[in-house]
Amino acid sequence: MRLDLVLKQSGIIKRRTIAKELADNGRILVNDKVGKPSTEIKDGDIITAKLGKRESKVVIHFVTKGKREIPTFEVIENEN
Repeated sequence: MRLDLVLKQSGIIKRRTIAKELADNGRILVNDKVGKPSTEIKDGDIITAKLGKRESKVVIHFVTKGKREIPTFEVIENEN
């Protein structure tokens, strides 16, 4: 699933356009590499989001509901 969709559907970021903008500006890292909005996210990937002075690190997991995969996250680290 695309990075911007994972950020939106998991609830890490409220709007897909904001998720896309942050990724375009290099403020989202996927496994310690700069992620583009179209970066493919897999189960167990670590996403680091830099929002202002805050930095959050989460692990992405996918839960299957029927035919759909729903992204969820687990917070590893929060820095203020």
